[in-house]
Amino acid sequence: MKYASQSNGKRQHTITGANTMELGMIGLGRMGANMAQRLVRGGHRVVGFDPKPEARKAIEDNGAESAATLDALVAKLKAPRTLWMMVPAGAITDDTVNALLPLLSAGDTLIDGGNSNYKDTLRRAATCAGKNIQYVDCGTSGGIWGLAEGYSMMIGGDAAAVEHLRPIFETLAPGKDTGWGRVGPVGSGHFTKMVHNGIEYGLMQAYAEGFSILGHKQEFALDLHQIAEIWRTGSVVRSWLLDLTSDALGKNPKLDGIAPWVADSGEGRWTVAEAIDLDVPAPVITASLIERLRSRDTDSFADKLLAAMRNEFGGHAIKKE
Repeated sequence: MKYASQSNGKRQHTITGANTMELGMIGLGRMGANMAQRLVRGGHRVVGFDPKPEARKAIEDNGAESAATLDALVAKLKAPRTLWMMVPAGAITDDTVNALLPLLSAGDTLIDGGNSNYKDTLRRAATCAGKNIQYVDCGTSGGIWGLAEGYSMMIGGDAAAVEHLRPIFETLAPGKDTGWGRVGPVGSGHFTKMVHNGIEYGLMQAYAEGFSILGHKQEFALDLHQIAEIWRTGSVVRSWLLDLTSDALGKNPKLDGIAPWVADSGEGRWTVAEAIDLDVPAPVITASLIERLRSRDTDSFADKLLAAMRNEFGGHAIKKE
């Protein structure tokens, strides 16, 4: 389903094929490339751009078209155009939007499917609105499994614009009417995804701590993979994260070769900051974020000082390096 321009400047729906659309996919990393492939399988025309030639070649091998520049990408799409950005949050998203704006026309739609801060999304949307370009934010979850399983999408934007994009979302989602939806106006999609990722931090931390307790009970010689498999069926703690945990433990029971260093992509920090701004207590999410930060402090001055204080007030022994 596409929009067609009318002489009065408004849009109308016209049917093209079986509700198929065309769009440009900007950013062909693991998620962008898989999303492009899933859309092609759904019958949509996809033109992809990525600065890496090998990424462009890969989506061509999977049935999509490619463009070597943003100018060429826009030129290959019929107006009004739909472009989906799947690029890292922050400066790269700003650079991409700024590069696209001179190339786009009134009536075009720009979708940000990355993990942008919703405040940045509101700013970018206001800039696009000044040029009559729709800006839709789509918080996207599914990771490397999205190609096969579908993506969970939390969408913010004008209701009519989101409805126009329905064929795209239906193809990317796990089902036509499941796993996606417009949650509110522009910015709300990324806000919802931010909180989603904050919850994810807490869930992951709880699993990690629980399995660590089990593993430290050495006299029982517990098989952590076996326990994860038991919990996967019927247990109140079953989840997809538990499925992935079980898979990881099955492949590497002792987690050999994995450094105890955990990254964060920003959403947990933003969730905690928003909770503080809203006077909402969020101790679990906050603690899980702090644990990730703690994992990176391989030479903790704070822990050394704690040991020194215990020695000062109680004469407790200090373990030497």
